[in-house]
Amino acid sequence: MEVVIHCLFSYLSTVTFGIVTNVPRKVLNACGITGTVGWMIYWSTKNMEAGEIFANFLGAIGIGLLSIYFSRKKKMPMTIFNIPSLVPLVPGGPAYQAVRNIVLGDYIGGAHSIIKVIMTAGAIAAGFMVTGIVERLLKNLLDKNNSVTKQT
Repeated sequence: MEVVIHCLFSYLSTVTFGIVTNVPRKVLNACGITGTVGWMIYWSTKNMEAGEIFANFLGAIGIGLLSIYFSRKKKMPMTIFNIPSLVPLVPGGPAYQAVRNIVLGDYIGGAHSIIKVIMTAGAIAAGFMVTGIVERLLKNLLDKNNSVTKQT
């Protein structure tokens, strides 16, 4: 039951953010699927006690790969799928805690939360960077194979 709830709410949050940011209607379902897959990778990795930062990294890789797939299938920019799909992974809770702790005078707790937010954002960015590198490598490999096939 818990898995269904996580799938449902990650899908709804992604689609809702897509509606708010004026994503075309015909790709809202693909955005929801991408966000759900990214969140489920994050959630299952975190439940295996692999660490929150690593879970965010793997979730971002899943979102990046699915965004590449859907952008090619729908012939639209990859950012249309990336941006709404990141909503479930955004560390809003720790960012809120950081501000709250600093306002209440708990500077050590605030600094701890800020570091957590920075590391999470870095893990997400690293996941997208790895996805971009893999995409370029595959594209170069396919281009070489196509040029070899044309020569023979």
